[in-house]
Amino acid sequence: MKKITYLSAVMAALLLTGCDDDNTEVVEVEKAVVTTDTKTQVVEVEKTVVVTDTVTEIKTVEVPVVVEVPAGGANNMQVGTRPDFLVQDMDEGELKDKLAQCANGPFYKTDFSIGHRGAPMQFPEHTKESYLAAAKMGAGILECDVTFTKDKELVCRHSQCDLHTTTNILETDLAEKCSIPFVPADPENGVVAQAKCCTSDITLAEFKTLEGKMDAANSMGTTVAEYMNGTSKWRTDLYASRGTLMTHAESIDLFKALGVKMTPELKSPSVTMPFDGFSQQDYAQKMIDEYKAAGVEPKHVWAQSFNRDDINYWIAQNPAFGAQAVYLDDRYDAQNAANEQGVTAQQLVNNPELLVPTMAELAADGVKIIAPPMWVLVTEENGEMVPSAYARAAREAGLGIITWTLERSGHLTEGGGWYYQSVNGAHRGDGMINNDGDTFKLLDVLAKDVGVMGVFSDWPATTTYYASCMGMPASI
Repeated sequence: MKKITYLSAVMAALLLTGCDDDNTEVVEVEKAVVTTDTKTQVVEVEKTVVVTDTVTEIKTVEVPVVVEVPAGGANNMQVGTRPDFLVQDMDEGELKDKLAQCANGPFYKTDFSIGHRGAPMQFPEHTKESYLAAAKMGAGILECDVTFTKDKELVCRHSQCDLHTTTNILETDLAEKCSIPFVPADPENGVVAQAKCCTSDITLAEFKTLEGKMDAANSMGTTVAEYMNGTSKWRTDLYASRGTLMTHAESIDLFKALGVKMTPELKSPSVTMPFDGFSQQDYAQKMIDEYKAAGVEPKHVWAQSFNRDDINYWIAQNPAFGAQAVYLDDRYDAQNAANEQGVTAQQLVNNPELLVPTMAELAADGVKIIAPPMWVLVTEENGEMVPSAYARAAREAGLGIITWTLERSGHLTEGGGWYYQSVNGAHRGDGMINNDGDTFKLLDVLAKDVGVMGVFSDWPATTTYYASCMGMPASI
């Protein structure tokens, strides 16, 4: 965007007319120039200048403006065929008609589209390949779930102890270092296989020798090969031939190179803290320090955690980053599990005043953004999908909302399971989810009625398609 000052041109014109009236007023009107081409363009921009002198009036000045547009514009986004497939599968109506008109784009990068672990519907999660795919699909923000190795180095993994399902560790010599080495299943007696391999079992150097695979396991596998071969039918191993694992610092460098923003999640440790002198606060601080060391602006980072103590620590000790820290809200689940008030998780969502702390108390503590799962934000009412009481309470408290996770439920013909439980008839009313196109129906309610800031997706092309079609702001 260029700002152009025309004061000198106006002054020259006034001098030529000999005008020195004290009532003369020069008003600058700025006009933004936006282009999605990756090449330099010359754009004609009109600028109106009003002069309140009775002798001289200058109305319009036309000036060629050279606008430098960086690589990564709209024409670099590729959403592929899946969004169109989902549109064609939708029920007839205005939303389908609107989305169908956008089949040929243009598509552009938006912060509404958040790559959940990259693009793990088809690429091994938290790998370079998965991140590259998500960025190509227009995700304006990418996620690295952060945990640590035996030598306390930060790496991208969804869980500290998921290496047995997300990497090839069981078929390497490092398998003997796992917390629980592979134990084959006993199908005849209904005994499932066992394995538990943690990043804290191995050093960073050892971690970097591993390869990522699709997150899955065959619990009835009697061999390592059988156990590792468990990818769901609706996903694929087609792009799992190589999965480059990444440290947290490497993810920062990659995201900077891709021109995307960052949302790291500090994962709950599976080991007792402090770990070899490494405390929870050391852990939370080290994650932020790696952004500082890389020169990343705080406004480009949304640090997340389910642990409210982490959020409070960032707000108090790293206020620039804490200003948009994201509280991954599981109060409904934690209180239900503890049976503190004898109510179900769904009842807590429908009666958010029972949540502890309340929405207002979270806001008073400095929390500005919360992130519950999608089902918590919507409900069925008189045959319509509408914002839940939880969603309304959050907005009334002035909290921003991000949600998770779209495109993680497989085929929606059977209702979509856990992520759709509040609108598929599992709790109340009629089921409203019965085809894959209903992905867009839920997304539309989340965007327009709930007013979420962004949506995590396992296939960011879908959220990019929607955001571009609806004219949401481009990622800057």
